Amino acid sequence: MFYQCKKCNRTWNYPIKKCPYCFENLVKMESGKIKVAGVSKVNIPTLLHPHFPYYALVLEDENKNKWAHKSTKEKRVDEEMVFSPSSDKNAVAIWRIKYDISEAIEKVIDLLNGLSLKEGVKVLVLPALNSPSHAYFRDNTSPEFLDAVLDFLNKKKVEIKICGQSFDDIPIEASAQRSGLLDVCLKYKITPLDLSKSNFVKQNKLEISEEALNADLILNLPVMKMGRAAASENLLKILSKTNYLGLKYMDSEEAIVAEINQALADKIAVIAEADVVQRSDKLTKFLGLILASQNNLNLDKIFEKITADKDVDVETIPLVGRELKEVQQNAEIL
Repeated sequence: MFYQCKKCNRTWNYPIKKCPYCFENLVKMESGKIKVAGVSKVNIPTLLHPHFPYYALVLEDENKNKWAHKSTKEKRVDEEMVFSPSSDKNAVAIWRIKYDISEAIEKVIDLLNGLSLKEGVKVLVLPALNSPSHAYFRDNTSPEFLDAVLDFLNKKKVEIKICGQSFDDIPIEASAQRSGLLDVCLKYKITPLDLSKSNFVKQNKLEISEEALNADLILNLPVMKMGRAAASENLLKILSKTNYLGLKYMDSEEAIVAEINQALADKIAVIAEADVVQRSDKLTKFLGLILASQNNLNLDKIFEKITADKDVDVETIPLVGRELKEVQQNAEIL
């Protein structure tokens, strides 16, 4: 994505609202056909790029805009770069955030064939609200991430409900206010709902919120944390608290999430914030990634493989967007 002033035609590849020369509002220039303008092979590993060799590419679009791109696959000059979407429900989309988080969110949704976001679709947005802490701790979905998602959904003209629930003694309202997410909701004139006060419907062993059952799409917005299955954990919030506490003594959380996925079939999608994430020691680490999938369990496995490179079997999980080795690093020790 590039940003251009229509008065002086100057172009930037980072989002500024006004041209510093003309003070005109900038317009987005989306890249269409992309080709390789230059290739350099890198044979020396670094801490942030442990897998080698890799290729540092210079890409160019039809407007002659250029930018750098890392690739694990060798490319030729003038070769076209294509990032094909996938219709596989188990696929995981990976994309880097350059300067604009909105661009990355749009890209991962596009890589998953748009997630069937059509006008009038009822979308239940489920941000992560884990504790009453400020945004920079990354305990919760960040205000910037939620803002970008809601802006995208508004442009699609869908019906939006924002929900959350606390599974501990801390009121969900405290977490929403301290995290800054409540201000984002009010910006879009949306009153968030406390799912604990909604009706729950019994489906086999699960007690699922009626709000989730009535939605056409449940959009799970976890903030990823190293050593945690954050996408799966956040999806559990659509269950009643008593039902969840009872089930977790009988089954693993992975098994409970698998049952939720089976019960709600094609209604679940996850867009995961992996820009600045918490390590297991609570310190934050910059990764600069957005992940998305319609399979929460697959997304958690891919994130674990990216950040720790543990012995996690991900060979059968389809990937779209960026290659796994392009974004991998042992983030726990860096």
